[in-house]
Amino acid sequence: MELRHLRYFIAVAEEGSLTVAAERRLHTAQPSLSRQIRDLEQEIGVALLMRSARGVELTEAGKVFLDHARLAVAQVEAGRDAARRAARPAKPGFAVGFLSGQEVNWLTETTRLLGPELRNIEMTVSSENSPDLADGLSSGRLDVAFLRHEPNHPELDYVTVATEHFVVLMPSDHRLAREQSIDVRELAKETFIGGSDIAGPMRRAIEDYLAASGLNIEPAHRVHNLTMAMSLIASTRGVALLPAYAENFLPWSVTSRPLRGEPPTIDLAVGYNRSNSSPTLAYFLSRLKQFGKEQVQAAKGGVR
Repeated sequence: MELRHLRYFIAVAEEGSLTVAAERRLHTAQPSLSRQIRDLEQEIGVALLMRSARGVELTEAGKVFLDHARLAVAQVEAGRDAARRAARPAKPGFAVGFLSGQEVNWLTETTRLLGPELRNIEMTVSSENSPDLADGLSSGRLDVAFLRHEPNHPELDYVTVATEHFVVLMPSDHRLAREQSIDVRELAKETFIGGSDIAGPMRRAIEDYLAASGLNIEPAHRVHNLTMAMSLIASTRGVALLPAYAENFLPWSVTSRPLRGEPPTIDLAVGYNRSNSSPTLAYFLSRLKQFGKEQVQAAKGGVR
């Protein structure tokens, strides 16, 4: 009994037709396939298939044999794949983390910056809150992360890649949704949803902005991720200040409006542990610096 006999039998059993299996699955002649099946039945010593008005059906023995044939083929294929993996040299890993939601904006750019280096590494991606990303960089679980500047990690270095402005989020049928832009003083009249300690940099940016605007708003709820914010805005009919990237994830029940005047901002940075000696990290950072120069040149080119 050879492996091809098992593959042929499985194909006929799944197609229910010798002709269809031969032409569509196995790309062989139907008489040749019939001979292979007869050889298999002779070796086993029982009939596996029987012809019927509907084509070819399995005998009771054929039904039992089909399960074992599938298992045998699967084990052979698994063994083949394992052998091929063992023959290849292991690729070094490169773990990239994203502040939840930022992968929408930055994953494509990350792969572009890595360029041909992607062929030489096994890149993994995770989506987490900023403090957990910083912890991952410190422990070596992550090589690089797109996150906020976390103050309690002196071992990390940062390269700022974007400065995001805050917008107002509210229910889509909220009274403020009729406005083209929102005066921050209007928020004092609403159920306000603020940032939690986990979202420390975002919380500080919001509180500093409100204080500079002469407002002392005590949040009714505090959140540390976009999912929580969207849910609370929709369920409590509250309002929130969030970085503009949140607009990528608005459900139908939530909308956004810009703030009047100068809005608060928050930096998004690429963070890394300066003790990380990964060659891929060094390559990525060199490309990132070039990306920064291109951005500056593009900004200068837009000035008239």
